[in-house]
Amino acid sequence: MQSIRLTEIFLSLQGESQSVGLPTVFVRLTGCPLRCHYCDTEYAFKGGTSYPIEEIIQQVRAYRVPLITVTGGEPLAQKACRPLLHALCEHGLSVSLETSGALSIDQLDPRVHVVMDIKTPDSGEMARNRLDNLALLRQADEVKFVINSRADYDWCNDFIMTHELSRRCQILFSPVQGNLSPTQLADWIIHDRLAVRFQIQLHKFLWGDQPGK
Repeated sequence: MQSIRLTEIFLSLQGESQSVGLPTVFVRLTGCPLRCHYCDTEYAFKGGTSYPIEEIIQQVRAYRVPLITVTGGEPLAQKACRPLLHALCEHGLSVSLETSGALSIDQLDPRVHVVMDIKTPDSGEMARNRLDNLALLRQADEVKFVINSRADYDWCNDFIMTHELSRRCQILFSPVQGNLSPTQLADWIIHDRLAVRFQIQLHKFLWGDQPGK
């Protein structure tokens, strides 16, 4: 039986993406090959506990909530992530994957909803963007840009146009908490009439930076 290294499982409200506000079970896997300058989950880089996939499924089902988000760290850094996603889907759960975009999203269970980051210049990890992932995105999937500055914002606009992202999937713009004013980002989006969804991290508004929230 395959095992996977896990940092935490917890029930909260989804703070981002199209299911924002809905009760969701978060399965946070351990480890990440990236070191984004604004990372807010550094505690998931190391440590964790190894569990058989079936035991993780049991823990998830005990919450009696149909929405599941597998996140990290970078969940796809563990080979057993794909079997975990498949197993969750097989149990009739609605599964989303939050991934950095630095690893291939190929060969995922087609029932998995992908929320993929595109790393901006200010993240320090722009070179890790895996552009071949873009062709694998579906209309229901989402691409998220975490924006730290006006330079980041302009870069994101150019990226969207160059890769015709608006035709591929849904697009999310988020400000880096504490660095870029949410109001400022919203004003830029309105001024430019961008076809993107503005979002803030609802969970941080409610509970701050508490782990497991």
